[in-house]
Amino acid sequence: MNEVKLEIDAPTSPKVETLSENSVPFARLEDQLQWYDKKSTWNKTVYKQLKLLALVIAVSIPLAALTGFVKITAVLGALIAFLEGLQQLNQYHDNWISYRSTAEALKHEKFLYLANAGPYAGDTPDTVLADRVESLVSQEHAKWASTQEQTAKTQNAKN
Repeated sequence: MNEVKLEIDAPTSPKVETLSENSVPFARLEDQLQWYDKKSTWNKTVYKQLKLLALVIAVSIPLAALTGFVKITAVLGALIAFLEGLQQLNQYHDNWISYRSTAEALKHEKFLYLANAGPYAGDTPDTVLADRVESLVSQEHAKWASTQEQTAKTQNAKN
């Protein structure tokens, strides 16, 4: 319910414009910012866990081989291949970076909007905010779709 009231001097009568954190574009901004922040954090966590697990398994392969456990060595090697395939299929690293980038861009827009600065200094900050938020979200979606398509093509080419 925070509102920022700005008085804009005009020769005849003062005009008061309200930038509301309860506006529809601002609510959309907050929703998307939370989503991208959450998904970025989740993808980062999954990516790092998969890489750590693969590293631990990779280090244990020579140890298993030295002890003569051939079957265990083979299973460990297969697990690494599985973990890397899972990472390649789901693109956790790329999603982490892309989602984080979009979240930071949305934060930038939020601060400019709340400060009534930059492109939001005009007469229609809510309209500008809606356009810019949707543009960022659309760009991210297009990148995601392109990555998914490219991953599918790569997987099909390997088969």
